[in-house]
Amino acid sequence: MSHPHWPATQDAVRADIARVGASLFQRGLAHSTAGNISVRLTAEQGGGFLITPTDACLGFLDPAQLAWVGEDGSALAGARASKTLTLHRRIYAAAPDAHCVLHTHSTHLVALTLQGVWRSDDILPPLTPYQVMKVGHVPLVPYRVPGDAGVADDVAALIANAQRPLRAVMLERLGPTVWHDSPGSAMALLEELEETARLWLMTERRAEPLTDSQTEDLRSRFNAPW
Repeated sequence: MSHPHWPATQDAVRADIARVGASLFQRGLAHSTAGNISVRLTAEQGGGFLITPTDACLGFLDPAQLAWVGEDGSALAGARASKTLTLHRRIYAAAPDAHCVLHTHSTHLVALTLQGVWRSDDILPPLTPYQVMKVGHVPLVPYRVPGDAGVADDVAALIANAQRPLRAVMLERLGPTVWHDSPGSAMALLEELEETARLWLMTERRAEPLTDSQTEDLRSRFNAPW
C-alpha cells in the first residue's frame, strides 16, 4: 500500500530526496558534507531504505547513487550508506509512523547547544504556536563521536519513554535529527525548529514562553504534540 504523501515509484522517491537536500543546502540549513536523509520504502517501491551516501553533500545528491539497503541494513545498490544508518533504522523501528529521517548541522540549533539549552528534556521553551503544533518536545542527546552506535540507543530510549510522540531530538554539538511521514514534512519540521532557535537567540533568550493554558489550548484545538 503506497503512502498518501509519497511518489509511487522508487525513482520518484530518489528525486524527492535530492530535491529536499538541494533546498536545505541552498538556504543554508545544510552545509559541506554534513547531514543525511533517509526514507523507508514501501513494498511497491522495493522495500528497505534509501539513505544518502557517506560524506555526500546534500546540495548535490545524485539520485541514482543514493544507498539502497535492506531491512537488515545490508547494501543492495548505490554508494556506501551514511554512517548514521544505524540511528535511522532504530528511529524507524521505534517510531512506526516515521517514513523519513532527516539530520543537519543547522547553525542556530548547534549554537544553542554551545550556549546551553533551555532544559535537557526540552532544548527550547514553547515560544510560538507553530513550534508547539508542528514540532513539540525536543530533548537533548548528550555528545558522542559522530557515528557512535550509542546515539541510536539514546534516541530509541527517548522515543520509547516519551509521554507524547517525539518528532525530533537534538544531538549536542552536531545538530537536529527529525522524522516525519515524508521528506517534505520532515524538512518543514526542521525549518520550524531552526527558526525557533534563531528567534530565541535573537531575543537573547529573554522571550517569555507560552503559558501552560496557552499550550493546553493548542493541544486541544490542534492535537499539538507538545
